[in-house]
Amino acid sequence: MAGRMKGKRALITGAGGGIGRAAALAFAREGAAVAVADIRHDAAQAAAEEIERSGGRALALCGDVADEASCAEMVQAAERGFGGLDTLFNNAGVVLPGDNDATDTPLDVWQRTLAVDLTSVFLCCKFGIPALLRAGGGAIVNNASMVALVGSGFPQIAYTAAKGGVVAMTRELAIVYGRRGIRVNAICPGPVRTPMTDAFFDTEEKWVSRRRYMPLGRLGSPEEVAAVALFLASDEASYVTGAAYTVDGGITAAYVIDDRIGT
Repeated sequence: MAGRMKGKRALITGAGGGIGRAAALAFAREGAAVAVADIRHDAAQAAAEEIERSGGRALALCGDVADEASCAEMVQAAERGFGGLDTLFNNAGVVLPGDNDATDTPLDVWQRTLAVDLTSVFLCCKFGIPALLRAGGGAIVNNASMVALVGSGFPQIAYTAAKGGVVAMTRELAIVYGRRGIRVNAICPGPVRTPMTDAFFDTEEKWVSRRRYMPLGRLGSPEEVAAVALFLASDEASYVTGAAYTVDGGITAAYVIDDRIGT
């Protein structure tokens, strides 16, 4: 169904790679003008150029989503560049070395993880929501994680706490802004093959230990997650708000998984 985002103007954070880049390309293919935001200017520029080579409209932005002034500037730049903003995909996130259980995680790792994975969503919404209201409404998609719903079997206390906060914030915003024309939803991916997650699957032992929790028996792709973000951002999801969509290969649906799954 080509053209699902025709006329939409989107800002996507963390769009230089992984899920964000896949979403930027997918939104553009469906007709959106896309502000590609990333802390790495070269990555943002490369994604924007790929969109433009394919006949789309894109704007490369460099900024730190954990910084208030930077978030304000990114929203303002997208509004200026496109004449308005009606779609926001808060995708940027990190998993930091040292994020372990509550007794082992250093405070600086905790603070930086929450800054990038949770505070950034607040900041982008702080400045993005007024932009959406100026445009007459729109859609926000927040990238959370399946661990926000069930907890992580492999300790990462800061990441899990941050993503749980993203889901709670999503529901709050959906309630507050629904009657003002803004839908707010979250996606909760499971294990996805991206540069950020490569370290979790870089040996056969790690892969085997994690695969037994996956009913589909494989990792997801950035494009599979981006497809759900695209749906939630489009008018096809016009009656969907306050939802947390799992894109996890069935992991959260399983009560018990053992080594026989997928064999």
